[in-house]
Parts: sequence; C-alpha cells; structure tokens
Amino acid sequence: MTQSRRMSLMEAITNVAVGYVLAVGAQIIVFPWFGLHARLEGNLVLGLLFTAISLICGYALRRLFTQFDCQQKRTSQNWS
Repeated sequence: MTQSRRMSLMEAITNVAVGYVLAVGAQIIVFPWFGLHARLEGNLVLGLLFTAISLICGYALRRLFTQFDCQQKRTSQNWS
C-alpha cells in the first residue's frame, strides 16, 4: 500500500515540528559555545527558515521515493 499525499505531508509536518523544537533548543545551548549570541526572536526566526526548507525537502523526497516504489511494483508485476 502506498502512502497518500496528505499522509506524506502530515508525516513531514510532524517530523519537522519536532525537529524545529529540538533545533531551537540546540541553538540556544550551542550557539554561545561558538561565540554566537542571538536573542530568542533571532533563534526562532532562524529555526523557522530552516524548518521551511526541511519541510519542503522532506515532502519532496517522500513523494519521489513513493513514486519510485510504485514504478518498481509496476515493473515487477509486468515481469510476472
């Protein structure tokens, strides 16, 4: 069974939302170790930018691999 586009999007959103929270927390802890000091607003905005990129990439890759899987199943059925 293949995953629907909607479920692919929901999975990607959930994955990225959890990643966003972890990333902002990591930025707040790790940035000062490298001499980078951003206010909370800066960390949130930077996290949002990377989250948007990650969401688009995750969704596109999921759909690409789903398409490859469907093509592979069709090819194997033709050989049967």
